[in-house]
Parts: sequence; C-alpha cells; structure tokens
Amino acid sequence: MKEIGVQTKRGVILNGVLFDTPGADTVVINITGIHGNFYSNPFYYNFGDTLNANGIDFIYAQTNDAFGQIKTINMITGKTEIIGSWNERFAYTDEDIEAYLDYAERAGYRRIILAGHSLGANKVIYYLSRHHEERIAHFILLSPANLDYMMSGVTESEKAIIRRQVASGRGGQLLPFPFMGWVDCIADTAYDWQFSGLLNNVHTDRNGDFSQAEQITHTGALLIGTYDNFTDGNPSAFLTNLNNHLATAKENKLIFIEKTGHTYQMKHQEVADQLAALVKEWQR
Repeated sequence: MKEIGVQTKRGVILNGVLFDTPGADTVVINITGIHGNFYSNPFYYNFGDTLNANGIDFIYAQTNDAFGQIKTINMITGKTEIIGSWNERFAYTDEDIEAYLDYAERAGYRRIILAGHSLGANKVIYYLSRHHEERIAHFILLSPANLDYMMSGVTESEKAIIRRQVASGRGGQLLPFPFMGWVDCIADTAYDWQFSGLLNNVHTDRNGDFSQAEQITHTGALLIGTYDNFTDGNPSAFLTNLNNHLATAKENKLIFIEKTGHTYQMKHQEVADQLAALVKEWQR
C-alpha cells in the first residue's frame, strides 16, 4: 500500500492510495464520495487487501471532496491550494477521473475497472455518459447517492441565499449556514449540488431524469445495502430502477448486501469478497 498523487489538467494534485500486488494486470479504481475517506469509510482497507489477495490491484481515488478541506499543490501555479467539499465544483469530475485513468494506463494495467461509492458512483455515471473509451473494461456502482433525498432538508430561504450569492458575484464566499445541515461550503459549490443537475442522475421515480445513465455503453455491476438510507425508500428497487435505464441492463449484475447501510456496517468483508469474485469473473 502506497500513497500516490495524480495531476489534473488544472494542475491540482489529487491524493490516492494504491494497494498493489506483484504482477497484477487488473486494477479497480474507486472514486470516493463526499467525506468518503478512510476514516469514515474503513471498508476501503478490506477492498484493497481482499483484491490484492486475489491478484488484483486497487486504487482508493480521492477527488476534491473526500474531506472538508485537503491541502495540496497546483503543479501549474506552483502554489499550495486548499481543496475539499467546501469548494468542489462538479464540472471537475471529468478531469479528476481522467487523472486516475491516465495514471493506471501509464502503469501498464491491461484491464481497468472504474468504480465509485456514493457520490463517487454518481460521478462515474456522469463520466461514462460522456466518455465511451475502450480503456475502461467495466464499471462498478457502489450505493449511488440520491441527491434529491440528501438535499430534501434545504429550505426555500436557504436556496434563495445560494442564488443571491451566486448572482451577485459572491459565489466564492462561504454560505452563512451549513449546506444540507452538515457541509460548510461556498455558494458556487452549493449551487452545483442544488441547481446544476450535473450529478443528480439517480432517482427513486421511474420517470426521473436518467438521461445520463441512458448514454452509458459500458457493462458492469451495481451494489447496494438493503438498509441504505440515502435512497428514500426501497434500496433494492432504487438500484433496479437505475439499472433499468441502462442500455446494458441485461448484461449488468445487481448485488444486494442484506441488512447493511450506505457504508456497509458489519458487512465490509462480505462486500469486499463480492467485489473480488466479480472482478475474477470478468478476468475469465
């Protein structure tokens, strides 16, 4: 296990961790969700160790929001930057994922599997809807986030404050309240969450906006815990609904982890074992 840094086109270095094993020709890149770091999501250790035990490499791929604030460097400006959930822009998704894909390609992996957990899964959906590149063999969507449910507590007055700050040119300033009750962020970031629709691509309603999912041409797997409380309802139906909007639905695999939630409490190893079995099946 070793720390890696990948450079985005805008120059920012994103910090990840590579779990590697000698001779591996397959790597799973897992895009993290908001605050989805090793501390809040310790299952990443299970993922990495279990995949390594099966001859598969694993990259824990932090983007801009794995923590509230992350100190990094911009290789273009040479300056230190503070990134995080406080100032993330959803339009960074393409170049953030590409930075990890480029790293894996340079490392010589023959098979790259792109995974994402929570908001990271939404980012994978967004990316795959726009890029149909051959270097990605399959996808894995781990507990995609229902943004409508997550933002259901944002009041109309708070929405108005977000709009006013952005419209008046103060989008780069912190909001006077924690967005969704727990994210201290600038107005531009909150606007991306609330109004851009860029990552609001998974819904409980069968008639929701699945236009991004409908553009995906890759095959893969979708996984969720049956107690996931980020789905606003029936997690199994939520995941099935998403898959039904994929052109590759019949070829995809749905995995339901019984009696666990969004971060797989008490089932970390079961999820890791499922992932290892899935990737080995694809290798065959």
